[in-house]
Amino acid sequence: MIVKGDQIRAMREERGYTLQDLARRASLSLSYLSEIERGSKRPSLKTIDKLASALNVSKAQLIEGDVIDTGLSLGDKIRLMRGEKNLSLQDLAVKAGISLSYLSEIERGTVYPALNTLKRIAEGLGVHPSAVMGHEGSLGHKLKALREEYGLTQAQLANLAGVTAGLIGQIEQGKVQPSLKTLEKLAEVMGVSPCYFIMEPGAVDQMLSLMNPELRELLMHPNVQAVLNLICNLNEKELQFVLNFIQLFKKSELS
Repeated sequence: MIVKGDQIRAMREERGYTLQDLARRASLSLSYLSEIERGSKRPSLKTIDKLASALNVSKAQLIEGDVIDTGLSLGDKIRLMRGEKNLSLQDLAVKAGISLSYLSEIERGTVYPALNTLKRIAEGLGVHPSAVMGHEGSLGHKLKALREEYGLTQAQLANLAGVTAGLIGQIEQGKVQPSLKTLEKLAEVMGVSPCYFIMEPGAVDQMLSLMNPELRELLMHPNVQAVLNLICNLNEKELQFVLNFIQLFKKSELS
């Protein structure tokens, strides 16, 4: 997260505050505030809250770039967006359909929510899910969220999928990309399609929005959905067999 030290200095001087004045108003040490203004210290979101309050500005004015790209933790990002929308914890908890205590834990970073919960939080904030998820929508974070939702440790998941716990850890940290075979094993254990891990946040919604109404209605039909779910679980050889069969079927219809 990049904090605009020069912006803080400019706002301070515009208000006629000395370093000591602002440090006192924000309950910070004089030396620490000086380092923030020089850009040699990266303050926590709590410190940014104090500075924004002391300067009577929004927190977003003290942060460089869009909230999505600031490098904030998930909890800090949600808290910052919630503040910008003037929503209390209770307000957002009600909008997202989750408990106040659970939302509080998410913002503090003590729990990692499931992706469905993140989507509800994004809806409560009135933003696209990708704005909240960011890199949390990556394969590794999806795997971690689903694993924790099932109450599995990395070792337990590794044992069920027939891989090493070290590999699970590396996938979750984004250090390695699993093979299709490993992805299929993990998906089978978790009871999801391998497509679940590789689709980008909002990608399905974006694709559907570009389709004409007739095609969109066809794709949403239960029978078509069932076929698509089966296709997602096929390996390369099986998929090629299905494609060959379809081509033969179409040729027989034309002859």
